[in-house]
Amino acid sequence: MPEQKKINIELRDEEAEGIYSNFAVITHSPAEFVLDFIRVLPGAKKSRVHARIVMAPQNAKALLRALEGNVTKYEDKHGEISTTGDAQPGKQIGFQ
Repeated sequence: MPEQKKINIELRDEEAEGIYSNFAVITHSPAEFVLDFIRVLPGAKKSRVHARIVMAPQNAKALLRALEGNVTKYEDKHGEISTTGDAQPGKQIGFQ
């Protein structure tokens, strides 16, 4: 079995605070996936992208698998996440 290398990951204060997003737009080309994270506020006539992540297709697929696994673990512990109804954040997530 090959030896796994450890990566030292730094989390700076400005990133540790996080960015809230309730809307996402995903686009892709043959070479990359682009994930734009947007905050849409009630009554606002316009919103802006607060973060953009550009990933290789292989990394986008790895992210998809990691999200699926984590959602499954979350639901096993806390119950199913509902994505229906007007008050649910899932209604505001957009995908292109």
